[in-house]
Amino acid sequence: MRILIVKTSSLGDVIHNLPVLSDIRRHFPDAEIDWCVEESFSAIPRLHPGVGTIIPVAIRRWRKNLLKAATWREIAEFRRLLQVCAYDAVVDTQGLLKSALIASQATGPVLGYAADSAREPLAARCYDRRFHVSRELHAVLRNLRLAGAALGYTAASEPDYGIEAHAAGFDWLPHRPYVVFLTATSRDDKLWPEANWLALGQRLNSLGLSAVLPGGSVVERERASRLAAGIPGAVAAPSMNIPDLASLLAGARAAVGVDTGLTHLAVALKVPTVALYTATDPGLTGVLGAGFYRNLGGQDQNPSPDAVLGELQVALG
Repeated sequence: MRILIVKTSSLGDVIHNLPVLSDIRRHFPDAEIDWCVEESFSAIPRLHPGVGTIIPVAIRRWRKNLLKAATWREIAEFRRLLQVCAYDAVVDTQGLLKSALIASQATGPVLGYAADSAREPLAARCYDRRFHVSRELHAVLRNLRLAGAALGYTAASEPDYGIEAHAAGFDWLPHRPYVVFLTATSRDDKLWPEANWLALGQRLNSLGLSAVLPGGSVVERERASRLAAGIPGAVAAPSMNIPDLASLLAGARAAVGVDTGLTHLAVALKVPTVALYTATDPGLTGVLGAGFYRNLGGQDQNPSPDAVLGELQVALG
């Protein structure tokens, strides 16, 4: 059996889809499973030993360069790659019109959500077979249920992300146990106040734990440096790619993060994780995993440093 999974973005959504690979492998150990994903997130599926060929798509970049001939050559090459293999099933777990149109370009029956289950109901018109999956389930469980229904098996009730990373000995790491602070997110209203990060970091330092603060963009790294300067023993990490971030998380005693994809990555790696929500409800999209994890806060809420520290102390014993 050869299967193509279509889940292109965002970072958190791609991580949420990793248990689908594990579940398919559990039922079809010999299946070849390919994955179509946005190029900037292609490192996430590569962390899973069950993935075969990764087919990167660049919708975000192509939209900005539609008048360039090079863009259309890339699109033609992408369509060619989608059609190299004949698939027994093409499963779109994203449920958007863009992902459904991508899936429909592949060779093989296209399977996805029914109109009442898809995030964009119009996407269902692109599928050969459609399946009803409750929108009241967590996003991870929705992915699992859809794949199980599409491929004819009973989906797992708990997620197995199936990924591992080796703790890396970066020469800039502190020389004592550390907790990763994931302070950056896509929206300012999802940020946790800097005063709270400072208070938490100072309390952890008194317990013999250092804070390590990664950041992607210039603004994020500036924030990380500013916070690290106010926390004894803290380190602002240099710019890192996803595999290096996975290694950084794998070596951590715990992680604390706002509503961002990397917080989900920490949980997928079974790192004890406290997720902080200030503008969104974590009910259907919060962190979910097999190890220790906590979702704190919600819409218009602001978890206190004491509450976070209390959960970390439970996790760390």
